[in-house]
Amino acid sequence: MRLDWIPAQRGDKLKQIDTPALVLDLDKFEANLAKMTQAAARADVRLRPHAKTHKCVQIARLQVEAGAVGICCQKVGEAEVFLGGDITDVLITNEVATEAKLQRLAQLARNFPHARIGVCVDDPQGARQLAETCDAAQARVDVYIEVDVGQNRCGVADPESALQLARIVVASGFLRLAGLHAYNGAAQHRRGVPERKAAAKHAAARAGEVRDALLSAGLPCEVVTGGGTGTFLYEAATGVYTEVQPGSYAFMDLDYKRNEPDPEWPVFEHALFVLSTAMSARGERATLDAGLKAFSTDSGPARPTFPGWRVHAVSDEHTTLTRIADGPDIKLGAKALLLPGHCDPTVNLHDWYVGVRGFAGPNAVVESVWPIAARGALF
Repeated sequence: MRLDWIPAQRGDKLKQIDTPALVLDLDKFEANLAKMTQAAARADVRLRPHAKTHKCVQIARLQVEAGAVGICCQKVGEAEVFLGGDITDVLITNEVATEAKLQRLAQLARNFPHARIGVCVDDPQGARQLAETCDAAQARVDVYIEVDVGQNRCGVADPESALQLARIVVASGFLRLAGLHAYNGAAQHRRGVPERKAAAKHAAARAGEVRDALLSAGLPCEVVTGGGTGTFLYEAATGVYTEVQPGSYAFMDLDYKRNEPDPEWPVFEHALFVLSTAMSARGERATLDAGLKAFSTDSGPARPTFPGWRVHAVSDEHTTLTRIADGPDIKLGAKALLLPGHCDPTVNLHDWYVGVRGFAGPNAVVESVWPIAARGALF
């Protein structure tokens, strides 16, 4: 992180922010947090937002203050950052495979004895290694058996495999079997409402089968956690899930907005933007100072927030726009806001959020600059 360079100072106007910068509309962001908290409360499920989206301690604190029980993260390194930032309930929604990472996980549990730290398992060897490491370190860790509910990535495929893992976990002196992790990321971007509902129903059926097998064997299953921004209310409605873990709702991006909206759902609004500057202007063409190193293109390039222009090309440090209609003139040095296609990997390219209050008005002003402390390849 470039601690010697900050793109803006508190009190700056939007045009004073150096670019490329990751800009957060604080009013829309806070509204998104409130809508999600209210939706989870009405659905009677616990809310555990996924912090792999934002990777920021300050945002995690705001989510907990708004009513979340804790956060999810994806890596031991992210957990280290959030626990060090006084987030006391962290679930690593992933398996931890190497000895070095297992040792770090155990040390985290030792360093933060009053925090709740969870991790996933889906393999007997991995479960034994986790148990041996935590028992040797006398480190208490919550364990979630991951169930493959349609992602075809990680997770056990049947109740018998889950029972085997559960028995390994409960035999440990320092591991606690907390429940199941049952998340289907692929379902989040199925465009139609019926398709997303069907995927959530399928996930709940598989998770419920494993949960029932554990309980029938006299094994604990306190929590069934999963569900993302595209499906969380569908999982909640099944009665199987006790906890949901959406992440992108706080910011939203172009890819999520391509989903068919469900009229019964809260509407989460775009709150995250990449601010850029026109570094070359040639009439029908303008080139911005933000490219592949400022936003992800796995879900398509970032899109201008203003009409009449489209993205013609994206390279490492440039985005070239061409005029397609009666769009406004773009002059050299003009600021241009872009909507990212995929917020999570876009965030991971930046060191700071620039939080702007009154974003859409003439008196928009920088209110906060937050470090993205868990960014990068933190494993």
